[in-house]
Amino acid sequence: MDTLRLDSAVTVVAPDGCTVRPLLALGGGSLAHCTLEPGRVSYAVRHQVVEEIWYFVSGRGELWRREPISGREVIDACEPGLCITIPKVVEFQFRNTGEVPLEFLCHTMPPWPGEHVATVVEGKWQPP
Repeated sequence: MDTLRLDSAVTVVAPDGCTVRPLLALGGGSLAHCTLEPGRVSYAVRHQVVEEIWYFVSGRGELWRREPISGREVIDACEPGLCITIPKVVEFQFRNTGEVPLEFLCHTMPPWPGEHVATVVEGKWQPP
């Protein structure tokens, strides 16, 4: 039984370039608070061993996802209240199109094992 306040969490930079505050984890998954600043574009990445569920809490942006086998692509408008999934091997990239930070909660299953599980791929938009 752990407890952690967001303002006490350590801040790190994810392989996609967003700011992440890892929160708590259990055997089946972990939770993090993620932020992408206004005008920023993430790097496109793919995860081989983890799946994620994102829930947007503030800001505006766009999220691109592509299934590599079928080639199916989707772009979602990100805004508070939107919940999305990122299955294993799906390529994804996101960008902040608003005036305030784009913030979301990210549940990773199994718990995030480290940067080595993210592979940079060619995305929809040009990162910085």
